[in-house]
Amino acid sequence: MKNPLYLIVLLLACASCTPEPDRSPSAAANVTVLTQPFTIPGLNRQRTVRLYLPPDYANNTKRYPVLYMHDGQNLFDRSTAYAGEWQVDEILNQLAAEGQLELIVVGIDNGGEHRMTELNPLDHAEFGKSEAKAYLALLRDVVKPYIDSQYRTLPDAANTGIMGSSMGGLFSHFAALEAPDTFSKIGIFSPSYWITAEQVQRYQQSPVPVNARWYFYVGGSEGGDMAIQAQQVYQAVDKLTASAGQRQFTLSADAEHNEAAWAAEFRQAVLWLYKNP
Repeated sequence: MKNPLYLIVLLLACASCTPEPDRSPSAAANVTVLTQPFTIPGLNRQRTVRLYLPPDYANNTKRYPVLYMHDGQNLFDRSTAYAGEWQVDEILNQLAAEGQLELIVVGIDNGGEHRMTELNPLDHAEFGKSEAKAYLALLRDVVKPYIDSQYRTLPDAANTGIMGSSMGGLFSHFAALEAPDTFSKIGIFSPSYWITAEQVQRYQQSPVPVNARWYFYVGGSEGGDMAIQAQQVYQAVDKLTASAGQRQFTLSADAEHNEAAWAAEFRQAVLWLYKNP
């Protein structure tokens, strides 16, 4: 029999170890990776697109609202996620089972080394020339027409949203201003306004499209000035002329900058964005 002191030391050693993350596939059966190639206009780069369809999609003829999201690798499947997944499929399957919301989600994979330029609306001395307009063209002019032609969507802006976190949150704000005729439900999670002071000023001063719904979220423990800047932009946007009651801001005091925090907020965000006016 082992010495009890040996067992205590062994338990303490194991408790201090960092377990290997679970990298087994976790995407629900109603998530697929599209085989259709999607090329970014003018950049000759292709992006993988992941598609979530409501659980009952195949059993009816209904049309559904759509949400476009960035960093598709991190949305549905922990085996492809960088640091955990948003659990979009599990959350939406539960909402569908509760009769609260049925939604198509289109996740566009990020471009790895090109992520900072494709999602940044402004040129940057360190990261390079902005390619955000090309990435926006991919969503608006390539991916969306394909999705609308192949699946039963509600294609108008009133039923189409865009959402992302960090640089994806920044880009979603940009897309809302650049393409209000395409996107009217805007999810801005932990936005990277920090990348230049000009971003903060730009989004404080830009008129917002009337009738768009805006959901801002930030964690209080994200570091730097992210929470402060997100609140500054939201407060400025909330003073601009637009339909009353169309904006929501959530500060989660203890939340950090990660997928677990965004997953925890996703349910509340989509319910608010897609609720009936």
